[in-house]
Amino acid sequence: MIRKTIEDGVQILRLDRPEKKNALTGAMYTDLAEALEAANTDDGVRCHLICGQPEVFTAGNDIGDFLQYAGKSGMTETPVVRFLRALVRNEKPLVASLDGIAIGVGATLLMHCDMVFASPRTVIRSPFVDLGLVPETGSSLLGPRLLGHARAFELLCLGRPFSARKAEMAGLVNEVVEGDVDAVALACAREIAAKPPEAMALSRKLLRGDIGPLSERVEEEIRIFASRLSSPETMAAFQAFMTKTAKT
Repeated sequence: MIRKTIEDGVQILRLDRPEKKNALTGAMYTDLAEALEAANTDDGVRCHLICGQPEVFTAGNDIGDFLQYAGKSGMTETPVVRFLRALVRNEKPLVASLDGIAIGVGATLLMHCDMVFASPRTVIRSPFVDLGLVPETGSSLLGPRLLGHARAFELLCLGRPFSARKAEMAGLVNEVVEGDVDAVALACAREIAAKPPEAMALSRKLLRGDIGPLSERVEEEIRIFASRLSSPETMAAFQAFMTKTAKT
């Protein structure tokens, strides 16, 4: 589930499925998308903070849940796609607090964040190619811009894990926090929310630039991702993953 609260103009979106390492279901994606969409026209929300649980931000997609709804709708109108589009269209600053694993979409959504804080035990990984898939969330465009081609390739294609320190040096994380990472991230989100909102919105829009190319890249990734789901390579990788998961 997603626990939603608003404090001092900050909408806190906490991933709360620790028994499954915060693996994201369709219902959770829908909740996240609705929260981002609604906030675009809500003056009471000036900043978002997305966070997880101790030792886990998110393990990424709940593969079993994802395969069920992706198979029925052909991927393009699934909850995860709604969330990806909501990220692109999000008009409010977005802060992330990571403590533990951040896998798949848990890694790529960071590229849409304005500030990212991580504990020293954070590990960021994107195993898309290992599953026969391609990067999503616009990361194939944002990754090279943010990290440079070589580091983006290492994260998104090789799927190598990035420690918190490595992610900080690469520019994916703003600060590695030794203490209470959620408290530090919330303080930053409150600082953002306290700024003049129109000036903040205009400044952020200037920094982001034209979102048209990003939106187009997200849609291109969705099309390729959807076509890969029926490929023998991907089906074999998913079967191996589900078999391994069932044994653990």
